[in-house]
Amino acid sequence: MKLLGTGSSLPKIQVTNDDLSEFLDTNDEWIFPRTGIKSRHVISDEKLEDLAVDAALKAVENARVQLSELDMIICSNVVNEYVTPGLSCIVASKLGVSCPCFDINCACPGFIYAMDMADSYFRSGKVRKVLIVCAEEPSRMINWADRSVCVLFGDGAGAAVFGEGDKLKGTRLSAQPDPEKLYEIHKLQNTPYINKEEAEVPLVMRGREVFKFAVTTSARDIKNILADTGLTPGQVSYYMIHQANLRIIDAIRDNLGVEPEKFPTNIRDHGNSSSASCPILLDECNRAGMFKEGDILVFSAFGAGLLSATAVLEW
Repeated sequence: MKLLGTGSSLPKIQVTNDDLSEFLDTNDEWIFPRTGIKSRHVISDEKLEDLAVDAALKAVENARVQLSELDMIICSNVVNEYVTPGLSCIVASKLGVSCPCFDINCACPGFIYAMDMADSYFRSGKVRKVLIVCAEEPSRMINWADRSVCVLFGDGAGAAVFGEGDKLKGTRLSAQPDPEKLYEIHKLQNTPYINKEEAEVPLVMRGREVFKFAVTTSARDIKNILADTGLTPGQVSYYMIHQANLRIIDAIRDNLGVEPEKFPTNIRDHGNSSSASCPILLDECNRAGMFKEGDILVFSAFGAGLLSATAVLEW
């Protein structure tokens, strides 16, 4: 398959580190050096599905295709106000389309997992146009009194339209199942028969372990997929890394020995937007005119599960 167009959408409220210091025992001097984050976009009166639809419409317009041409919608989402139907169905309804659609919950690597799935449908000849939408609101998952976690995340949506072609050069998915490192637990509805102890647990993250997993896994996966595709690190035009923490991104870059100019970032103003991170970054770079035909983009993302994924895409 090949990429046809991109889109993204962000909530209107942007919360700075100084804003957080008004109700948290923290400040910019503590947050920025440790994370690379100055501010993040946070949902207020928006609905996540509306951000998803906005990103999708921008991607379709950028791809110069019609909504009626879409053969499938894959939506990556961790949590939203609906338990059922899936967010993809809600997005499809608002777009006015009736193609098959489904959700995946692969946390931060969701965009790359969705690309891998779409590629299989293209290879089987079942689709000609696929819309991938990643919409996340981690601000609704965290304890806003926990300064170690709430400073890291932001909300948003990113989307991409793919068509038939030969520009996706390879994907790699991997897992090191360890749910205790990064998780949130949602308490379900009570029944007359439940007699086990249950609790509502906001997002828990074992920071040091996740940091180590992210750096070692991303560097390993990138080296492996470059070997698979016969590329060297220097032949890559841009590394599109999940925007979780600037120190993680810098550590991955140091491990690969690649110059900083090849690692675009937006974490300073966005924070970690889970699976929406990579497609938002992709769209912003696209609209800034950074890419030229033939550029090689390497995607790498890592998150809860613990899951990781990489992909090589020619622009």
